[in-house]
Amino acid sequence: MDTEKFLISSLPMRVLKKLRDHTINKIAFSWRDLFFLYLYIAALITIVMLLPTQATHYYDTRTAFIALGLLGIWRYSWWGLHVIRSFIYAKFVFPRRRLLANQLWQSGWRPTVLYIMMTTYNELKETTEKVLDTLVNESKHLNIPIKLFVGIGSEYDQQVITDFFSRVKSDFINVRFVQQKMPGKRYAIGETLRSMVVDGLAENDPVIFMDGDTYFTENSITQCLPFFEIYPKLQALTTHEQAIVYGAPHWMKKWLEMRFIQRHFTMQSYALSNKVLTLTGRMSMFRGKHLLSPDFIEIIEQDHLHHWLWGRYRFLSGDDKSTWYYLLKEKAEMFYIPDVTTVTIEIIKGNPLSRMRENLRRWSGNTLRNGARAIALGPQTVGFFIWWCIVDQRIAMWNMPIGLMIIALTALTKNISVLLIYLIWIGFSRLCLSTVLFYYGKRIDMSFPFIIYFNQIMTSFIKIYILFRLPQQRWQNRGNQQAGFAQTQQWPWRDWVANSLTVFYLLLFLVIILLYLDIISLPTFTDIKTISL
Repeated sequence: MDTEKFLISSLPMRVLKKLRDHTINKIAFSWRDLFFLYLYIAALITIVMLLPTQATHYYDTRTAFIALGLLGIWRYSWWGLHVIRSFIYAKFVFPRRRLLANQLWQSGWRPTVLYIMMTTYNELKETTEKVLDTLVNESKHLNIPIKLFVGIGSEYDQQVITDFFSRVKSDFINVRFVQQKMPGKRYAIGETLRSMVVDGLAENDPVIFMDGDTYFTENSITQCLPFFEIYPKLQALTTHEQAIVYGAPHWMKKWLEMRFIQRHFTMQSYALSNKVLTLTGRMSMFRGKHLLSPDFIEIIEQDHLHHWLWGRYRFLSGDDKSTWYYLLKEKAEMFYIPDVTTVTIEIIKGNPLSRMRENLRRWSGNTLRNGARAIALGPQTVGFFIWWCIVDQRIAMWNMPIGLMIIALTALTKNISVLLIYLIWIGFSRLCLSTVLFYYGKRIDMSFPFIIYFNQIMTSFIKIYILFRLPQQRWQNRGNQQAGFAQTQQWPWRDWVANSLTVFYLLLFLVIILLYLDIISLPTFTDIKTISL
């Protein structure tokens, strides 16, 4: 931990600038990157050349390949559509918006005041100080009054921030502490927003929502503020995000890097519809209009759903999904700003694989919990493309287990060498997906094809598991908070029903696949008559 503190405290501003510039510079690669790319392609070609004759015997496996082909066409045409939309947004739509924003800022326009809502929970002193340091640097570029409302859960956090501002003076930042009355980040946000309203927050005042581990790269705020003046219908925006990770193995750092690049790519596709699929809690900006509504504050603090099996349950994390859903049903415009990067500090403690699983469980759970009600709003409210993206999230999680079932059953009953063809397909298709990420990540990383496949498998099975256990939530980053597990202990029959439903749906797909592959067949009337005799 001492090493982590040193690295955080010595993190220079040029590193943050480099992280931001990484998103806009041309793609770079080393000879080592190219070597592994060529080696990967050579391995695929070698496997193709060494395929046994029976592996290419189409007649035995045609049914399986037709099914896999249809799944592939569906999934990769969807990816292709995202590529096209993202390219249009990045090359044609957003540059015009950026030009207008820059012209407005250079003309001298400034908001009268900027509100910042920051929540922090037992962060390292070094992390908090670096976050505040970048905020002070940003305030010098803004030259406007900044009201920093800090939602705190302990006296320790307040003392760290107080000590910092006693040493580092700022002419523009006015700090106010809001002590949360109940545990949990949602209540901290709610209390802080009420304090802002009492302070005189106006409808058009910009408000930043940020976590206590979020760094601003240079000019991040100045590059976002003008959009609210230019686009009156805009109610919120979010930015590109990257992470500096300590205490994690190399593979986990690569996994997080891959996820952030994939997010950067898909968010630009969503933004073409003037919507996003989440308003990232790490750092998003809002117009004050909806924040003044008691309903907005209530949905953050008390967001909940009613489930036919589990009854009423409250959301533990996912406050960014709650704010997103509120604005979605209000038909609000939400932007993604791809050339602005915020940086978060991730300190991994304990088993990294367990942390990865818990993160996927939390992220996937928040997506599923909000997805159903967002779909219920309908395409007229949400917009057809975004609405279908949400529908697709609930369908796509079944894609991996269905594909694995088809291949496994075909290999066991028809032709074992079909596994080699599947291996080639996995290698080729994930390389194609990785190529897109190479472009948006501005570098070649040959770990991505393997990480993408592993991430898809993990995400699919975790989502399927969570689908019938939505109230069960755990948040390790906030003191290992838990919710929903007591219901399992109090009413074990509910957990039994959830387990039964999980097995039922997996078996249902298995039976359908067995029938499709002609491994089994439905009994005929003659068969039934014979058995009855």
